[in-house]
Amino acid sequence: QVQLVESGGGLVQAGGSLRLSCAASGIIFSIFHMGWYRQAPGKQRELVAVITSGGNTNYADSVKGRFAISRDNAKKTVYLQMNSLKPDDTAVYYCNAQTMSGSQTYWGQGTQVTVSS
Repeated sequence: QVQLVESGGGLVQAGGSLRLSCAASGIIFSIFHMGWYRQAPGKQRELVAVITSGGNTNYADSVKGRFAISRDNAKKTVYLQMNSLKPDDTAVYYCNAQTMSGSQTYWGQGTQVTVSS
């Protein structure tokens, strides 16, 4: 049974920081590309950051220079360090695991991040 469990969300003031974690089980973590997505009320889910199985990273333009994604294969965990948070970063953040071929994809339940102005 595959599980992706996010943690670390919460309420923070603008300019503050949060670190999200996503612990995976039931998958061979090291072969999966891992990503963070977010969905704000009334908006579509969007990609925030992705880290490939090889450790390459990619970010949405809106978070470049402020967010950093990393992974610990030994702990089967992916992280999202979020700095200089803005009210526009308010959303539910979802963890995603996907194989290179896209044949397998899994989602976490989401964690709420709220940034107050």
